[in-house]
Amino acid sequence: KFAAMLLPVLLKVCLVARVARVAQSLSSSSSFTGRHVVVSTKASATTTPPPTADLEEEEAAGAPKNVLKVPRVGAPMPAPGPDGRKPAWFRVDAPQGRRYDAMRESLKSLDLHTVCDEAACPNVGECWNGGTATIMLLGDACTRGCRFCNVKTDAAPPPPDQDEPFRAASAIAAWGVDYVVLTSVDRDDLDDGGAGHFARTVRLVKDLSPGMLVECLVSDFAGDLRAVETLAVSGLDVYAHNLETVRRLTPRVRDPRASYDQSLRCLREAKRAKADLVTKSSLMLGLGETRDEVRRAMADLRDAGVDVLTLGQYLRPTERHLSVVEYVTPATFDEYREMGEQEFGFAYVASGPMVRSSYKAGEFFLTHLLREKKQKE
Repeated sequence: KFAAMLLPVLLKVCLVARVARVAQSLSSSSSFTGRHVVVSTKASATTTPPPTADLEEEEAAGAPKNVLKVPRVGAPMPAPGPDGRKPAWFRVDAPQGRRYDAMRESLKSLDLHTVCDEAACPNVGECWNGGTATIMLLGDACTRGCRFCNVKTDAAPPPPDQDEPFRAASAIAAWGVDYVVLTSVDRDDLDDGGAGHFARTVRLVKDLSPGMLVECLVSDFAGDLRAVETLAVSGLDVYAHNLETVRRLTPRVRDPRASYDQSLRCLREAKRAKADLVTKSSLMLGLGETRDEVRRAMADLRDAGVDVLTLGQYLRPTERHLSVVEYVTPATFDEYREMGEQEFGFAYVASGPMVRSSYKAGEFFLTHLLREKKQKE
């Protein structure tokens, strides 16, 4: 009888001891800050730790030592300011102005889409009134589902509107702008990813507005380098494709069909297809990346021949998207701008909390750069 009574007690003690050992093992390799996963870099002796500066910043913020942060959907957002709102540097004026109103009405009447609206960009008024227009081709439904993007998704969107290139070119000619950004959703359902549709639109824009500067902000065309070449030689002035984030965070931030290396291959191919073509890319910050990872991404982009880089703060569109890990300060954005231009040799870096990939794309420096290049030709 005594043995029968003792057996359950012994089993329970063994179970508790085993759970304790597992918990200790896990704590040596990972931990959690809120619901942001924090992965230790001490697990492997061959792993290169982040620079000392990064560790000091993380420790000052109360983060565990030697950790890398990862964004998650539903994780707590960074602490707001004293007034319960985002930091003051995120506040912008409401969009208004004569040119803004005219473009808004034109887009509606011609049934054209703009990424400024679909992605809920806060800079729409500043860009449109400043002479930069952005049109989204190939419909408003994306075949991919990146966890940072607010554009709606559809595995089988409607076929492209064959009249859209002419309507877009006509609208651009009537707006009186001097710089246009043509962008689109991902269209993995199309054989060429929509490259031919883009190329046709570029040619029509140039026919109707010969002096117009045209930037195409495009997908990776599912890695189809022939599609990249089709667009690169179509007559556009800037070929843009966004790397979006650093290598480590790419699988968590972007759709599985996108990859860090595939994006670099596309940018490299655009420059190979037309050596004097200006190429451009963008990174979102505040997703848990380290300074060393940003430096590595800059180096990779320059190695791919990228000329222009934009850096901006990631802002969560809705609670269904990835939470912000940190609000990067304006001073840090300034440091990254100097690093990109002075250390890595980008021709131009736009860096700031409210900067977006198409943000003020026609601003003076880039416009001057392109005009100067054309005069030499």
